[in-house]
Amino acid sequence: MADAARARKVADRIKEVVAANLTSLIKDPDLGFVTITDVRVTNDLQHSQIYYTVFGDESQQATTSELLTRNKGKIRSLVGRQLGIRLTPTVEFFADAIPESAAQIEDLLREARERDAATAAAANTATYAGDEDPYKKDRVEAEDATSDDSVDATR
Repeated sequence: MADAARARKVADRIKEVVAANLTSLIKDPDLGFVTITDVRVTNDLQHSQIYYTVFGDESQQATTSELLTRNKGKIRSLVGRQLGIRLTPTVEFFADAIPESAAQIEDLLREARERDAATAAAANTATYAGDEDPYKKDRVEAEDATSDDSVDATR
């Protein structure tokens, strides 16, 4: 059983090999603009999961997914030749959800900025509900009253 460090090295090498040779292996004009975003390999180096994104609409993504699935054997053969390890890992392709997640995060950040701007605008025009300093200074007045009483008592 291999260690995690070797699995990461193999995954990085698979990512480089697949990204560099994908268009030369799949000579189909319907293949979209594919970006290999991540590769994960199990610690025993038996299975690899390749994550990708496709620039284009949903039909382009579906076509690219079908082409990648259809050409898994060619891609695995190339990976096996390039890696030079005893066992070639199986290859599975997964559409990466990074673009959708990034768009959702951008929407949430935009909404938060809008709320912050509305709060700041409301704070600029806000006035106090009562006095500016709601805490009265009774002690100062009480001290003045007691000092007057003590003066009267001495007279």
